[in-house]
Amino acid sequence: MTGVRLFRVVVPVSDIHGGVAFYRQVLGVDSEEVGPGRHYLHCGATILVCLDPHLEGHEDMPRGPNRGHLYFEVDDLDGCFERASAAACLWLEPAPRRRAWGERSFYARDPFDNPLCFVEATTRYTGAANP
Repeated sequence: MTGVRLFRVVVPVSDIHGGVAFYRQVLGVDSEEVGPGRHYLHCGATILVCLDPHLEGHEDMPRGPNRGHLYFEVDDLDGCFERASAAACLWLEPAPRRRAWGERSFYARDPFDNPLCFVEATTRYTGAANP
């Protein structure tokens, strides 16, 4: 299939200011407030949306954390791990490590229990057809 691209992913946060601060610190990118309880963080071609689902106008959004991991490709995995270590993660792997499929990465949970994974860009694996 061609012409399909993922451009926006929503991460629910019950404290918009805390959520934005967490993701700005860990990702090292700025954010843009686009409405009450809704901030955009530009991660390459994909926008990460920090959204407080408890605010008026967001009644149709899930209230709990995402169930599946959000995977971030980063150029400096060690620097990202240092920033994550200084942030308020609910859980963080002790250190980045090499996975069986070749990726070097670490897993974490943000302060709102959303599961995250950060992958070193030069090691990302996208399937056998696109190593």
